[in-house]
Amino acid sequence: MWQTYAAIMTGGAVGVGARFFLADLVAKQFGQDFPWGTLFVNVTGCLIIGVFAGLTGPDGAWPTSPLVRQVVAIGVLGGFTTFSSFSLQTIGLLSNGHLVPALVNVLLSVLVCLTATWLGLLLAGRFQAH
Repeated sequence: MWQTYAAIMTGGAVGVGARFFLADLVAKQFGQDFPWGTLFVNVTGCLIIGVFAGLTGPDGAWPTSPLVRQVVAIGVLGGFTTFSSFSLQTIGLLSNGHLVPALVNVLLSVLVCLTATWLGLLLAGRFQAH
């Protein structure tokens, strides 16, 4: 059991590093007045988890062990996506009187991330059809 925890935590470290790198890169490119880096990471993570889940599930084109699925989905992607940061940044926008940007962040994050996950599942289905 401890080996499973260690593997998932290692995956989490990889995800956290990737999140920090990409969110920082996007924030430097587009500015920090709006949490573009966090939004980008969340959308990307949702797309990746959709593709991964679709391809590696029991009926997927690349079935994998439960451990690999846990390491990637819980570890890497759990460390990569940032809904905790999203929540804190949205509350920060609200606390500073920025109601419209806060609402835009919530709507974009929820709608675009759900859409990205759905598209990831569709993409995975297309890979399996071949």
